[in-house]
Amino acid sequence: MSKRDYYEVLGVERGADAATLKKAYRRVAMKNHPDRNPDNPDAENIFKEANEAFEVLSDKDKRARYDQYGHAGVDGQTSAGGADFGDMFGDIFGDIFGGGRGGGRSHVRKGADLRYNLDLSLEDAVRGTTVKIQIPTTVACKTCDGSGAKKGTQPIDCTTCGGHGQVRMQQGFFSVQQTCPRCQGAGKQITDPCNTCHGRGAVRENKTLSVKVPAGVDTSDRIRLTGEGQAGEHGGPPGDLYVEMNVKPHKIFEREGADLFCEIPISFGDAALGGELEVPTLDGRVKLKIPSETQTGKLFRLRGKGIKPVRGGNVGDLLCRVVVETPVHLTKRQKEILEEFQTIQVGEGKKQSPKRTSFFDGVKSFIDELRG
Repeated sequence: MSKRDYYEVLGVERGADAATLKKAYRRVAMKNHPDRNPDNPDAENIFKEANEAFEVLSDKDKRARYDQYGHAGVDGQTSAGGADFGDMFGDIFGDIFGGGRGGGRSHVRKGADLRYNLDLSLEDAVRGTTVKIQIPTTVACKTCDGSGAKKGTQPIDCTTCGGHGQVRMQQGFFSVQQTCPRCQGAGKQITDPCNTCHGRGAVRENKTLSVKVPAGVDTSDRIRLTGEGQAGEHGGPPGDLYVEMNVKPHKIFEREGADLFCEIPISFGDAALGGELEVPTLDGRVKLKIPSETQTGKLFRLRGKGIKPVRGGNVGDLLCRVVVETPVHLTKRQKEILEEFQTIQVGEGKKQSPKRTSFFDGVKSFIDELRG
C-alpha cells in the first residue's frame, strides 16, 4: 500500500516552519494515541503514520531529501518504533509530562498558605483594632542563604537526572518524563548539608505580625496577609496568611448581622405602671421608656445603636427584649399587699388578665371535648 504524503498526514503546507509542524504533530498524535482509542485500529495506524511524518519533516536533511525525492529519499531511515522516536516524543510532549529533554527546570513552588484564628471581643470587632500575633512558620535559612548546603560549598547536579529535575521512563515506542525521585525536581543534590537547616534550606521560627482589624468584622471574616505564609520551594514565592475572625460571646449583647440584641429584666411595678430605664449600648447608656401594661417578651428597637457592617451599608439597630421579673424574698408586708391585690383582681380577671383567661378557657374547652 502506498504511503500518504507526509505534509498531508500532518495537515500542513509544504513551507510550514518547525513550530507549525510541532503543533500539527501534537494535535494528530494526541487525537489518535492508542491509549485513547483502544478499540480503533485505524487510530493506531494514523498515530504511527504521524510519528514517521514528523520524524522526517522535523529533520532538516531528511526533509530536504523528502522534498526532492519523495518517500524514496527517506525510506529505511525512519525509526518510528525505536528509541530515536522515544526521544522525539519526549521533546514534543515534555510540557505535558513534566519537562523536556533540553535541560529540565527545577520545580519552583509557591509556599503553603497558613490560617490563624484570631479571637476578638465584640467591642474590638465593632470598632476595629490592631493586634500583634505570633505565628510559627518557615523562613529561608540565613546560614546558607536558603541553599541547604554548608557554608563555602554548593549543591551539585543530581547524579540521577543530571541536573534536569526529570527522568525519562521508556514505555514501548514512546517515553514519559517524570519528576526525579532523588532530587524531587530540584535538579540539585546537597553532599555537605548546612548544620543549621540540615539541608532543607529553611528553618522554623515564630514570626510577630501586626494585624489591622477593620471596624465591623464578624465571625468567619478573613484578612489576607500576602506573602506571610510558608517559604516557597526552590526559590518560589511565599504563601499567604489568612487571619480568620472569631468574635467571642458577650455578657450582654448577641449579634445578628448588623443588629444587636439584649435582654432587660424589669420589675412587676415597671411593667404594670410604666417607667423609664437606662439600658446599655456599645456607645454608653441611653434611656428607654417603658409604657404601662408592658408584657414580658416585648421588643423595643433603638435605631442606629447596632453595628456598621465592614462591607458597608446602614448601621444596624439595638433590640431590647424586656422580661418581667417575679419578685423574690418578699417581706411580710409585701405579701399582704399582693394577697390584697389578688383578692381585688378576682372580679376583674377577664378584663385585666386577657391572655390568662383565654388560655384557661381553651384548656376547659379541650377537656370538655375529650369527655364528650
